[in-house]
Amino acid sequence: MSKKVLILSGSPRKNGNSDLLCDEFMKGALESGNEAQKIRVAEKNIGFCRACYACKETGVCAIKDDMAEVLQKMIDADVIVLASPVYFYSVDAQLKALIDRTVARWLEVKDKEFTI
Repeated sequence: MSKKVLILSGSPRKNGNSDLLCDEFMKGALESGNEAQKIRVAEKNIGFCRACYACKETGVCAIKDDMAEVLQKMIDADVIVLASPVYFYSVDAQLKALIDRTVARWLEVKDKEFTI
């Protein structure tokens, strides 16, 4: 059964190690008959969560940037792959901001296979 695979490359360096691993993962996913898309998070305009919780009432983030588009793709995906270089024992700032910004619709990001 074909799956929709969303690969979120957190690497700020295009063609860096984490980004290249994403390319290889996507190649394997496509060869296995899946639909796959890679998003380079550093190339998107995604601000940090301001903890205003306007989304609590509306389900829509008050920040108007690229996150709404990425979040919809996360909701639509069957498999979500997160890749990041490790800085100070954690994911990089770009991917962390994206993860934090899922708060507006995090209950909809369910029934997924995650690969980190």
